Amino acid sequence: MEKRVVITGQGIISPIGNNIAEYWDGLRNGRCGIEKLEDFPEYELSVKVAARVKNFNPLDYGMNAGEKRRSDPYCHYAMAAAAQAVAESGLVSGENIEPERFGVYMGSGIGGIDIFIKQAKVMFDEGPSRISPLFIPMMIPNIAGGNIAIKFNAQGPCVTNVAACATSTNSIGEAYLAVKYGRADAIIAGGSEAAITPLTIGGFANCKALTLEEDPKKACLPFDIRRGGFVLGEGAGAIILEEYEHAKARGANIIAEVCGYGCTCDAYHYTAPRADGVPAARAIRQALDEAGWKEGESMYFNAHGTGTHLNDLTETAALKIAVGEEEAHKVSISSTKSMTGHMIGGTGAAEIIACALALQNNIVPPTIGLEQPDPECDLDYTPQVARERKLDIAISNSLGFGGHNVCVALRPIR
Repeated sequence: MEKRVVITGQGIISPIGNNIAEYWDGLRNGRCGIEKLEDFPEYELSVKVAARVKNFNPLDYGMNAGEKRRSDPYCHYAMAAAAQAVAESGLVSGENIEPERFGVYMGSGIGGIDIFIKQAKVMFDEGPSRISPLFIPMMIPNIAGGNIAIKFNAQGPCVTNVAACATSTNSIGEAYLAVKYGRADAIIAGGSEAAITPLTIGGFANCKALTLEEDPKKACLPFDIRRGGFVLGEGAGAIILEEYEHAKARGANIIAEVCGYGCTCDAYHYTAPRADGVPAARAIRQALDEAGWKEGESMYFNAHGTGTHLNDLTETAALKIAVGEEEAHKVSISSTKSMTGHMIGGTGAAEIIACALALQNNIVPPTIGLEQPDPECDLDYTPQVARERKLDIAISNSLGFGGHNVCVALRPIR
């Protein structure tokens, strides 16, 4: 028997806010979290901007000094986002949820890259005998999920998705299916990344993915003719997906309903999207069909919207194929990456949270910086300023290296 799945808690660590209230205020008011990158001057990087998390201390989110010391920053962000989400949900393992029915689906596109770089230097400078015995458990992409499960006594399914920029959308979609088909009563789901390092920046820059713009206000320009690449960001998002009757029985505050999930692969190229957008359109349509979408419903589409030339063209084409040309022009679209940068493994969860907040408040966040629209990107991308609109459905779209296309649909709770 299929079950309804709802969101009962949310948590965020992002370049525009380290809790839900700050994050929504930043989205609604078009706050730019991108800054000049003044770290690593010794490397003379060609990339001059990044979207860093600010004013973050792991100890403020229930971690102790030992946990902080024994974890990579990507794990700190994940733990902090999960702690917020669990606290908002009111779930307590062993009290109002059985530990065996409580799961964790937390992903990372890259994992502990900071500790990887530091320990590689130790090996080259001092030899393998000096490598930390904690190197492997600090580095591996699944350790954030494992640590979250330990922290909150979640003994149900614990799964790590790694799908590049689509990672946490995949995590949330798969967690949705697990709750929908009865494998858990609630799951902490999302993703995290902390990859603003010279190695990562150099790799992305050399494959021509990052912008070389030096002005933070002009660096991330989704759907603008001037766009020249994405801005690397960092952070984490986590949500609690809970079976509706379980949530209702314990009197939980229900934020939104997750009602659709689409997942396809371009099977085309390891970095470039398939230009015609057909597989991406199938993922969007899968999510919409499962959500029971009908033409004429008021829709918010949180685009992957990286500000790379190919992504924005492909995504525009994919939406037109998925809903039809005429209907696509009625959709309110925005790229919240224009404010947060691209949080890689954390970005999908952050954007699903943006969708839930948009539904709650009937406000579409803007695409800031969009002043000169690309004629080939001819839809409504909500330029510059947020817009009030009563919404029936919101969908979050993610596209990842390797051809991953993932889409999650939400509705207001009814």
